[in-house]
Amino acid sequence: MPIPSYRLDDRGFDDLVNELISRIPGHTPEWTNPSQGDPGRTLIELFAWLGDTLLYRANLIPERQRLEFLRLLNIPLRPARPARGLLALEPANPALAQAVQVPLDTLVPGPAEFETREEIMVLPVAGTVYAKRRLDDEEENSMSEVIGELESVYDLRRAEAYVTTPLFGDGKADPQGFDFAADAVDSSAWIALLAPAPEQVAAARAGLERDESGEKLLNIGLHPRLEVPDFDETERSNIDLRDSWEWEITSPRRRANGDPVYVTLELRRDTTDGYTQPGIVRLALPEGSDIGVPENDVDVDTFAGVGDRPPRIDEAEIADRLVAWVRMRPKFRVSTLAFSWLGINTTVISQQRTLKSVVVGRSDGNSDQRFQLPAGSVEAGSLRLEIEEPGAGYRPWTRVDDLAGAGRDDRAYQLDPEAGTVMLGDNVRGFVPPRGMRLRVARMQHGGGAVGNLPAGNLNAISHPGVKAKQPAATIGGANAETLEEAEKRIPAFLQHGDRAVTESDYQQLARETPTVSVARAEVLPRFKPQQRLDDVAGVVSLMVLPRSNARTPPNPRPDRVMLEQVHAFMERRRPLGVELYVIGPEYVPLSLAVAVTLREGHVRDATLQKVRDALRDYLWPLLPGGVDGAGWPLGRAVSDQELEVAVARVEGVRTVSGVNLFEAAGDEEWRLVTPDARTGQQKLMLQAWQLPELMKVLVIESEDGPPDDMDGSVQRPRGGTPIPVIPEVC
Repeated sequence: MPIPSYRLDDRGFDDLVNELISRIPGHTPEWTNPSQGDPGRTLIELFAWLGDTLLYRANLIPERQRLEFLRLLNIPLRPARPARGLLALEPANPALAQAVQVPLDTLVPGPAEFETREEIMVLPVAGTVYAKRRLDDEEENSMSEVIGELESVYDLRRAEAYVTTPLFGDGKADPQGFDFAADAVDSSAWIALLAPAPEQVAAARAGLERDESGEKLLNIGLHPRLEVPDFDETERSNIDLRDSWEWEITSPRRRANGDPVYVTLELRRDTTDGYTQPGIVRLALPEGSDIGVPENDVDVDTFAGVGDRPPRIDEAEIADRLVAWVRMRPKFRVSTLAFSWLGINTTVISQQRTLKSVVVGRSDGNSDQRFQLPAGSVEAGSLRLEIEEPGAGYRPWTRVDDLAGAGRDDRAYQLDPEAGTVMLGDNVRGFVPPRGMRLRVARMQHGGGAVGNLPAGNLNAISHPGVKAKQPAATIGGANAETLEEAEKRIPAFLQHGDRAVTESDYQQLARETPTVSVARAEVLPRFKPQQRLDDVAGVVSLMVLPRSNARTPPNPRPDRVMLEQVHAFMERRRPLGVELYVIGPEYVPLSLAVAVTLREGHVRDATLQKVRDALRDYLWPLLPGGVDGAGWPLGRAVSDQELEVAVARVEGVRTVSGVNLFEAAGDEEWRLVTPDARTGQQKLMLQAWQLPELMKVLVIESEDGPPDDMDGSVQRPRGGTPIPVIPEVC
């Protein structure tokens, strides 16, 4: 029996009035007519109204008490999370041809206020991103004769024609992005460093040279088009692509065959977490003598743009402004590297404000003192608290998660980041500063909220006179502070798992609580090692997660790299010692269906057939309301034609189900009929314990003769060859 929610006193206004009137004969028998309008009756009703109000409050647990319960449990409310993004800068006066230094914490005004989180050197050049885009099938077919002639001109056995394609031309991110590894013939990203005008090329190149201030740093912003890592690529620690790619710049030197010599750029900083999240890559430019541009004019160099040379630019107004080419190329073969935006002179911004040197109070010498900071939603890692000591001035104090573990002389404090308060010790658990000593916030960042999630183009100003700003991509990650009701909902789970992953339900619950990501489903695969598909490895736990998705059409929901990274980082601190933890996405097995039904009279044919398609997609969906129990299709459960027939028969308007045929993938988008069981005649798509079905195609027909036994598909062609430039618009 569940514990009911009791009222401490269930009496109301009428109950109190009736009770008081019933007591009149025993106390004042001479009062024989306590009717409405009698002065005494009015006093009774007033008293009853006051009593009803008191009882109402007594039946409530005031918010202050609930907050105190949370404090006693040491479960503070979660603070607001700041949105983060990229801001592209350019010199306000390009004619000066000088680098402009923009300091850390520079204000970026807008609908929500941001600050720069990186110091940046804005170089006196513009950057345009190019790719050697391979031709699509239609272009290649129409230009096959021209490509053959070019192979003869360049004496090549096989050529890979490309189009020099500018990307992100409007300065905004492209949601579809561009996959340089898959769609560029050389798998490389090219950035043309351009002077403001042809006559300023020499001055712009001089602005890139090292001077008395030191080396010049090129800040390149990258906004990945986040995709799913392959099942075999799943790593136990951070997925880092930095060692797979190299940054280079063209130099004036040439090899014996005429190819340019590229100078490797040294990586000074990377905030992209290995190209898995928006951030910047900071590169140190070489000496001025090592910066140059190869010949681009095909009339001067026939091989311009061929092979390992930069992409050929045929627009003279752009080619005449070239200062140098920066190339991002793979050191070895990679499968994908897709970006929604890429550009130079970029810095990271955060929806926070910075406070420095703010006195927040004085110690009264008592135990367990609390002090209010200047603001709430404090970023814990940014807070530097200093407290005066006699004869020593301000000394830094250390933040701890719980003062119960602090020693008597430890200069330690406990922070509630959501409320923006700090608590000091009691001279047993943490030192108490003497009376009159001041507390100072040396540095603190605060702010955040969903209001900071701004579409591209909303931030177009910066409080620095030397530069102009543009927001190329949306700012993401902002979330409001946790409410009291939200905190109370997670208390039972927190008390159950104690912020430690031991049982299967602990892993699932904690994964769903990962900040900044939305985990819709978490499954635990004990003793399963994903790289080798080994199913009985002691000490290994694989946690499979899926993001939320409202769609019911392919592709099925898959976690991107950032989601896997964040869930793993969150769970890594909570796993038991000795557990080898992997966070992975599902391995989907493609499936197509052909269904034949007959319909009841009075139902619209097309609408009913669409309901059948929707019912099958819902039934095989990996999230709610998929599967037999409505929690998503179970891992490893085989897909049976008979089971699907039952799901189809439940659709309103279906009279009979003439049959269901299952098709499995057999190569590049070719489909093969699943072989029926020789004994029962039943079709089953068998799945491993880590697999889920992905319904790609559904063919529903109205027929009594059964469904078709074939499904159309197509085959992709292989690629390869020496890159050569072409111009499809002209040829």
